Formats: sequence, structure tokens, C-alpha cells
Amino acid sequence: MELTKLSLLVVCLAGAGLAQRSASPSNSLNTLPAFDPGAIDHTINPCVNFYQFACGTWMKNNPIPADQAAWGRFDELQEHNREILHQIAEKDAQPSPTRTPVEQKVGDFWAACMDEAKINSLGTEPLKPELARIAALKNKTDVAVEIARLHTDQVNVLFNLSSGQDFKDSTEVIAQADQGGLGLPERDYYFKDDARSTEIRKEYVKHVAAMFRLLGSPAAEADAKADTVMKFETALAKGSLDVTSRRDPAKVYHRMPLAELEKLAPSFDWAAYLKEAKAPSIKDLNVAVPEFFKAMNEVLQRPEMSDLKTYLVWHYVHNQAPLLPSAFVNENFRFYRTVLTGTKEMRPRWKRCIQMEDAEIGEALGQEYVSRTFGQEGKERTLEMVHYLEQALGQDIEKLDWMSPATKKKAMEKLHAITNKIGYPERWKDYSTVAISRDDAVGNYRRANAFEFHRDLNKIGKPVDRLEWQMTPPTVNAYYDPQMNNINFPAGILQPPFFTKQGDDAANFGAIGSVIGHELTHGFDDQGRQFDAKGNLADWWTDADAKAFESRSDCFVNEYGGFRTGDVNLNGKLTLGENAADNGGLRIAYMALMDKLGGKPGEKLDGFTARQRFFLGFAQIWCENARPEQERLQATTDPHSLPQYRVNGTVSNMPEFSNAFSCSAGQPMVREKACKVW
Repeated sequence: MELTKLSLLVVCLAGAGLAQRSASPSNSLNTLPAFDPGAIDHTINPCVNFYQFACGTWMKNNPIPADQAAWGRFDELQEHNREILHQIAEKDAQPSPTRTPVEQKVGDFWAACMDEAKINSLGTEPLKPELARIAALKNKTDVAVEIARLHTDQVNVLFNLSSGQDFKDSTEVIAQADQGGLGLPERDYYFKDDARSTEIRKEYVKHVAAMFRLLGSPAAEADAKADTVMKFETALAKGSLDVTSRRDPAKVYHRMPLAELEKLAPSFDWAAYLKEAKAPSIKDLNVAVPEFFKAMNEVLQRPEMSDLKTYLVWHYVHNQAPLLPSAFVNENFRFYRTVLTGTKEMRPRWKRCIQMEDAEIGEALGQEYVSRTFGQEGKERTLEMVHYLEQALGQDIEKLDWMSPATKKKAMEKLHAITNKIGYPERWKDYSTVAISRDDAVGNYRRANAFEFHRDLNKIGKPVDRLEWQMTPPTVNAYYDPQMNNINFPAGILQPPFFTKQGDDAANFGAIGSVIGHELTHGFDDQGRQFDAKGNLADWWTDADAKAFESRSDCFVNEYGGFRTGDVNLNGKLTLGENAADNGGLRIAYMALMDKLGGKPGEKLDGFTARQRFFLGFAQIWCENARPEQERLQATTDPHSLPQYRVNGTVSNMPEFSNAFSCSAGQPMVREKACKVW
């Protein structure tokens, strides 16, 4: 299911792909330190290619499994966490009168998802009621009611409706309507004319046709329907905002009365939709991309109701594909994993089911995970590191020579207002109203989706829930929320090799410390700086300071925009926020370590000084092998730079790195004009 916040708001350490991949089990993660001497390739000069030096041997020893698009340290830990979740689900799936309500839901969701034989025997029978309703659509009221039903199932058709904090009044939860309805990764995939993009569009049409054939359409009819879907989505894409533009809060904030949205798209029956969606009373809402709703209106004005029905059927079957018979699962994998990311083989079913369960009822599944893996000691040591990092960021702000005292004062107010959420929610989601049956996989999926859809909409008009999390506890990731002004670290990432409770301070500060610094810096990157201490979209910068910030940010745009993978360059504007957070985060983590060491050099371990272990700890969390298709997909759609550039781009901007490894001017890891904001 999608996050309920607009995608630009929650800024994470790693992209969705990094957070969701898995591979072959690793049973030794609990013994892995944040810095692994065995991962180093000593044939490489660290001043020439630090990423290759820090990760080269690890990369040689960890080829990409056939069922993966990439394999890195995030995946290594995520797989470890997934195996723990696997054990929990298997235990809870054993029928017992002593099972708690939470254990019953966890176990029966798992049992139903794993019953592949029953799923295959049912065929497309679970789809027939919805397909019949789509076939019976006659007018715009019917369409609006059906769209509401599909949205309740979390089917991505036409647009998205959700709740969220108002950008300019973070204490108010309002409705937000946003673009949606596309089957390709983002809008530019419909228009780029390079050879790879053209091929992907052809493969997409082939995939849609194949799915219609599986539904029973003759070949010629299936081909025609696929062409219809492509034309329909292309028309929606023309009104959509590209991923780079969506990073600007001002471009996705247009609060208006509901009547104004109705004027933008009068061909859609909004009253019928909102009634069927059981939405609370809505007077005003944020219409993120008004031009999209104009484009949607034009599409809905077409006389051919059959085209709309074809489009709805496609997205419905696409949404349900993971829980349909094997032929649907295999075809879905062929396009979305093999064509788009280069993955050769499908993951075992148990891994797919655990990922789905984590997405659907993750705070039920995650409760026992937390009790098994995350103790009070880990939380206390993490909070201690956060304190050091916050102190270092404050020192950094006070010492800036390009920022005026007036803006510094506001920046410090914001820093001191940041709150920290560590490990897991203080209050777990209550899934008691979600009926989970061990013999109804599709029904479980739909009911969990409906629960989340209505839970989200029901927040409209109510006080902001500052205890809510946007990630489940086992997730190997972290995020900063500019409207909540908080940093969030799930228990899933507070594990070796990112964080070791009894580990070396230097390596810990380089690994999890740089992650903490990364999230703190997001509060002051090109997006985060536009929100004040209370989480409101407000300009608290002087004009001169804003221009100075933008000038320094342009350095990152140019630096990372020059990095390349295959036939594409990284998008320096799309990745600006993450690159600024990487650079600022590592810098303040280094300052924090120096504070912790109290000016002492620290002991030498495994042949490396404390400063060297710090940088190695940072670099090694990004060790990764990736397929060319995956790297290209990430370069064109993900706001995070590729791992090798997250490392080399960052350390080359830090004189502290060149001093630690005795690098000389002119070497690749020493930039002549280093980029620096924070």
C-alpha cells in the first residue's frame, strides 16, 4: 500500500527498491561489525576510488542472486529481518486456542498467502464480482462509485485521495487529491524517445496484452485492449508532474474549496465518489497537481465508455496479480522485475508473502519482531548518538560563514524542535476490525487495504497523530518528516552491520551515525528548509541567505549530474536533497565522533585509525552489486544516487577524508572545488 503522505514529504535514507529487495539468507549478521576489514580490496588506492577500496572484496564475494535486481548491505540485513518475520509467521500459523488476536491475524494471513494450490484452483473466480461491476458501468455516477470501490482496494486508477497535514498549517489534517493511474514507473516513461524507453513501452503493451489473454480475451482483442490502455495512460501522463518537479513543495500544494476541484474535473461525479468512499465532510483540500485533473477530465469526456472499462480492468488485475494463479504472477514478474530491473528469477513464495504481510498488517507482524531484536540498551545508545549528532549540527549552523544571524536563529529553533522516534511506535495500530481468514488470501488483502484506506481518510478534520509511523518496525530504512519535524529510525535498521550495541564508536558513527546525520540534514535540505520548526511551509530565510544556499546547492546538482551509469547521467536536481543529506550527514557525524573522542585520536584497530574506520564504516553500508537495468531505473526515477556515488561523491567533498587517508591534491577523491552546504 502507498504511504498516505504526498511522496515528497517523507524523505528516506534509501529508495523503495533498496528497502524491499531480499536474497539468500545470511545467518551471521549478528556477528558483523559496522566496519568489516574483510570487505576491503587492498589493491585499490582509497584516494582513487574509495568505494571500490572499501567494498571491492565484499562485491567479489557477494554476486547478485538470480532472484534479485541488486544485492547490498541493506538487502543483507533486510533478508535477516525477513527470516525472523518468517519464523514468527510460521509459529503464529499453527492453530491454537491460546493464540492472541494479533497472532491469529499474523498466522492466518500467512497461511492463506502460502496456500498456492488453493489460489491456483480458484483461478480468476475472486475477480469476477468486481469485473462484473466494471462491465455494467453506464454513466459518470456509476464510474465514480466504481472508482471509490477500487480505491478502497488500493487500486491505482485515475487519481489518489488521501489525508495529510496542511502544508501551511501542520496542525490541520485535510484531504489531498493527487495524480495517479499510471502503470509505468513515472510520467516521463511515456514520452522519452531513447531506445531503452521505447523498448520498455513496447514491452509494457505486450505485458498488458498478456494479462488480458490470461483473463480470457482472444489474442487480437487483448492486443487492442493493451493499445487502449497505453493511449489512456499517456493522456493522463501528459497532465502529470514529473518526479523532479514534485520535489518542490510549492508545485504540489494548491489548497482550494472542493467546488474548485469539481470545476477542474466536472466530468467526474465527486459527490457520488466521496459518498461511496465514506469520506468525512470535505470543504477544502490540497489538489496537488491541478493540471492533472484537467487532463483526467478530458479523458473522461471521451464517448467510448469501453476504453475506460478496459483501463479499469487492467489496473484491477494488475493490483490483484500477486495473489492470482501462477500464470498471472509469472507474467507480472516478467515485466516489472525482468524487463524493468533485469531480475532473472522470482523469489520464493515465502519471501513474497512476508513482504506482502509486512506491507498490509506490518504493525501486527512487527510486534514480536521488536520483542526479539530490539532492547532498551539499543534504544539508549541510539539516543545518545542522536544527541551527539544534534549537538554537532548546532555547532555547524553557528559556525556557517554564509548565513546571517537572523536565519541562524530560526535554524536553531527548528533543530531544537526536532523530535526523535526510535525503534517502534508507542502505540500500535489496532487491526481488530480487519477480518483475516486462513482460506481467503485475496479477501485478506482487500480487507487490509480497505482498513488502511478508511483509516487514512478518517483522519481528515481530526487532530494530527504525532505518534504515527510511516514505516514498519522491521524496515531497513529511516526517514525525516518535515511536517512533523521528526526523525524516525525503525528497529530494522538498528542492527548489525549498521549499528552494533557493543561496537566500535568510530565505525558506529560512520555507519548509523551518518544515517542519523542524513535524516537530521533533511530538515535543512532544499525541501526541508522550506518548512519551519512547527512543520509549516513558510519562508524563514533572508533573501541573501536563500541565494547563498541555492548557490551552494547548485554545486551538488552539477557534481552528481556528471555521474553516469550506462547511457544515462544521474539527475542532479532529482537527487539534490539526498546528496545534500549524505554530505551534511557525514560531516556532522564526523564532528560528533570528534566530540565523543574528546580530541583524542582513538585507538588503532585492524590497522586503521579511528578516523579511517569512521569513513570505512560509512562506505561499507553502501556496498552493493546491481544489474544495469536496475541502475538505469534508479538513475531515472529515484531521488537517491547510486551507492558508489553516494560514497565517492561525499568523501571527495571532505578534507577530513583526504587527511585521514593522506590523499594528495589532484587525486580523484579530492575535489578541487568541494561542495558544501552544511
